Amino acid sequence: MSNLIEDLFHGNLRLDESIHPEHSEYQEINRQISDLMQDYKTQLTESEYDALEQLIDLIGQSTSMYVEAAFEQGFRTGGRLMIEVLSKP
Repeated sequence: MSNLIEDLFHGNLRLDESIHPEHSEYQEINRQISDLMQDYKTQLTESEYDALEQLIDLIGQSTSMYVEAAFEQGFRTGGRLMIEVLSKP
């Protein structure tokens, strides 16, 4: 059994690799995105498609930053909750 603190120290903790959304429509949405991108690739010029990909990459970067901030906020809130729970008799 691994030690969470040791894994954290050694950089072995990769929470982002263990995220698997449980929403039933998640896979379907990803399939639709893939289908739409394939359609755009055939309908747009190469430069237009490249611009679309750039936009999608920027949205992905923005979303990643937001998710990271949300994770940090949730982690801090959980820590404060534990302190409150453990400090009250």
